[in-house]
Amino acid sequence: MAKGKLAKFAEIKTMPHVFENRDWHHPDLYNHKNETINYAGKWATLHFGNQHPILLELACGYGEYTTAIARLYPDKNVIGIDLKGNRIWTGAKFAQMQLLTNAAFIRSQVELIEHYFGKGEIAEIWLPFPDPQKERPKKRLTSTRYIELYRNILQPEGIIHLKTDSDVLYESTLEVIIETGCKIVANYPDLYHSPLATNPLLSVTTRYERLNLSGATTIKYLSFTV
Repeated sequence: MAKGKLAKFAEIKTMPHVFENRDWHHPDLYNHKNETINYAGKWATLHFGNQHPILLELACGYGEYTTAIARLYPDKNVIGIDLKGNRIWTGAKFAQMQLLTNAAFIRSQVELIEHYFGKGEIAEIWLPFPDPQKERPKKRLTSTRYIELYRNILQPEGIIHLKTDSDVLYESTLEVIIETGCKIVANYPDLYHSPLATNPLLSVTTRYERLNLSGATTIKYLSFTV
């Protein structure tokens, strides 16, 4: 039976692998015990209980990549971040049912990530099909503003992965890479006709990719270091 939004909001508050920011003006995170927590720089020990690399999926939506990474790579920890609790519920519930103890979720604005993670704590950032923000370039998750946030939490040579159907986002990201002095690792304007087409992680399709809202005929993939 499908759950309504209010039921999903209530359920994620009880999940030990979901953390919430309940006041957008303050960066505090709450756990399932309704306690405020500060795991910045300590996620490996205080939550995951190991020293495996930590990956983030930003604007994770329904958590397809968060759960896919966790399932395909048990030697990595992954955290999905999104503002929409009813979407996070889908990924969190799947992780719970599949016993993916290396997956966690944060319900919060992406802008607050520097409060949640320590310097150099994150190994990789994944941006699969973020909103291209056609009319608001400063809101794009690959704008110069966000690149600076990522620099504060990524390890040296930590990689950012962008997968998109948007020409606007793809091309603007290439411009930002040059502007900010980032280094391209891989650049495929037609991912599914590239050497990476069979990569098990890059072949994961999100709900937004399947909807193909832009009507694109190709999927673009960029990875780069900051």
